[in-house]
Amino acid sequence: MGPHPAVAAIRLAVRRVLHDILNDHHSLAGAGARQAVGARPDRTAERLPSPLVLVACSGGADSMALASALAFEAPKLGVRAGGVTVDHGLQPGSDLRADEVVLRLRELGLAPVESVAVTVGREGGPEAAARDARYAALDAVAERHGAAAVLLGHTRDDQAETVLLGLARGSGIRSLSGMAAVSGAAGRYRRPFLELDRQTARKACMVQSLPVWDDPHNADPAYTRSRLRHEGLPALEKALGKGVVEALARTAQLSRDDADALDTWASQAEVSVRDAAGRLECAKLYALPPAVRRRILRRAAIEAGAPAGSLFARHIEEVDRLITGWRGQGAINLPGKVVARRQGGRLVIRQG
Repeated sequence: MGPHPAVAAIRLAVRRVLHDILNDHHSLAGAGARQAVGARPDRTAERLPSPLVLVACSGGADSMALASALAFEAPKLGVRAGGVTVDHGLQPGSDLRADEVVLRLRELGLAPVESVAVTVGREGGPEAAARDARYAALDAVAERHGAAAVLLGHTRDDQAETVLLGLARGSGIRSLSGMAAVSGAAGRYRRPFLELDRQTARKACMVQSLPVWDDPHNADPAYTRSRLRHEGLPALEKALGKGVVEALARTAQLSRDDADALDTWASQAEVSVRDAAGRLECAKLYALPPAVRRRILRRAAIEAGAPAGSLFARHIEEVDRLITGWRGQGAINLPGKVVARRQGGRLVIRQG
């Protein structure tokens, strides 16, 4: 008799991601071998150690289910598996909680395992600040151990919430695309559970008798995502019927495909709208579709020093009016002390 359907589902999701990581690892090994003078690719690949994959675990149901699946699947594929938990220091006893998570991960057979304490700032609000601190810590741990990837336990429910948050902000299609299955530098972050619901992960923990911790912040109405999870989505399902989460997750994937295509178009078009000195020509920008033109403007602003996280759609719309609604208006001030102005038919975006 096979494992419970919930356990089988999480293991399959992790197995697929591990196969992808192994394929990437072997491709890099082969490329390195071809660059080495006189090296034989097959023997070079054999000399490389097996890749290390870490799971980011808070002790909650989603990440504990992920950790258990990684511990089960990794040895069968010759992958080293470890874990890391981040202590945000936002609740009394958080250090003790982190120690408990480390113990649970080691009991699953994961190694190396460690806890990292971070200091959460205030920029962007409490949720964004905690997220920034967490990813910075995960990046540092991954680099220190030479990990090929870090697995994250985001589920289809998390994806639906992310899409709704982007919609509420009035963000563009990239925000509506939610979380990518693969993200970060060199595809470091992998999200195996984006097609699984939160209940499946919780059920998998229950049937395996895995202890889980329910973060009180996830039920605190002071946090926007918590209100959305416990009030917003249930209200939508009551009004529109079941299937809202699945539909939002599907919207995320469709939006991501469209956003990727537009980003590629913008990259190719940018060369054609610059003069010999590399300055943006307003007349050529005007001829582009708005979605492509605004991507070029956003990229130019970021290259000039505007922080991507502080650069909103309204900023780009103001810069865009220097091209589409030119009436001699003055310069536009952007985050990061970046200024955009129109001069002699050219758009100049620079600091100061």
